[in-house]
Amino acid sequence: MAATIDYDALLAPDLPPPAPRWKGFAPYNFIGGNVDAASMPVEDMIAATASALRREGTTLATYGLESGPLGYRPLREFVAAKLRKRSGLTVSPDNVLITSGSNQGLDLVNEMFLRPGDTVLVEQFSYGGALARLRKLGATPVGVPLDGGGMRMDLLGEKLAALATEGVKPKFIYVIPTIQNPGGSIMPEARRAELLELSARYGVPVFEDECYADLLWTSERPPAIAAMDESNRVIHCGSFSKTIAPALRVGYIVAEPALIARMVACKTDGGTGALEQMMLAEYCRTRFDAHVGHVTGLLKQKLDAMTGALEEHFGTAAEFVPPEGGIFLWISLPDAVDAMKLSAASAASGIAINPGPEWSADAEPARSRIRLCFGNPTVGDIREGVKKLAEICHREFGIPLRSGNIERA
Repeated sequence: MAATIDYDALLAPDLPPPAPRWKGFAPYNFIGGNVDAASMPVEDMIAATASALRREGTTLATYGLESGPLGYRPLREFVAAKLRKRSGLTVSPDNVLITSGSNQGLDLVNEMFLRPGDTVLVEQFSYGGALARLRKLGATPVGVPLDGGGMRMDLLGEKLAALATEGVKPKFIYVIPTIQNPGGSIMPEARRAELLELSARYGVPVFEDECYADLLWTSERPPAIAAMDESNRVIHCGSFSKTIAPALRVGYIVAEPALIARMVACKTDGGTGALEQMMLAEYCRTRFDAHVGHVTGLLKQKLDAMTGALEEHFGTAAEFVPPEGGIFLWISLPDAVDAMKLSAASAASGIAINPGPEWSADAEPARSRIRLCFGNPTVGDIREGVKKLAEICHREFGIPLRSGNIERA
């Protein structure tokens, strides 16, 4: 009998450890960027797909070359129109590159700019996927504290000045200014202008992530930082994952033409899936605004259910500021709570949560924080899951249980 191959001996030494085996969904799943299943416009998506296929299905015989390397032009035209209407950003479709999810946009920017040892300025609490990508490349994410208006510009200025005295020039400043992840804040327009001024003063570009910006409780928001930029200092990215469906894996990057051309050269996936792009262009052309209005209404109800359950079962032990949109709630628990240990104990009881240190440039400031996603669970599951989470916090860390106004030590 032939000997089996020892693959472990052949694997690259710096390969990440294997992911845990898939064991199905947790009964109470508060992680990831999943959205409301009941809000999926399945029948309209079927109709849009059929219409697009009847019209252009034969083009699928090639690798999407008819759409060009930037992606399906009708979808890029829709993105440009959406950005003009919702973000105040006026761009040509030729400045839009369709990507395989917004994460590919992050990967393309990182590949263009970063080498091991480089520095990137980020919000102290930021998207865990972005932080993990920077670290995997050997870059150093340097956190800048936030307040209710997002990244603090006074502290960003101090950080840039301090790095300059050390001879360090960050490659870019990564920010999520509209529905910050995980905090949910919206950066005021004046602060966005300050960010552009600091970018100009120190010659450091801005990478603006607006993946959650369409999910607002009200239509009021400042213009995108890219819309205020007059000197090509800003790279802008967005996604359809939170507004339509995560599994479609369709995002986009907006930048000046020379950078877009370089990103296309780095994009080695053979092109983002053409059928997804065709369906989205067909669907979004007439239904996007109504769908987003419906989805945000549902999400606000779920947020209210989650904050209500936290107040009922945690009382003042759970501190949070309700976000102005999006699908996440960023929660600060008492110092006695170790979020990493809480995550493990919760998982053992069928509750999946995101521990704060995974969403922080430095682990210690987020040691007792957790991020809960309210996008996918039902209202009933939110209420029951939060109740069970409070019981776990009581059992593992001695956090008092509350029921109505009655507190139990």
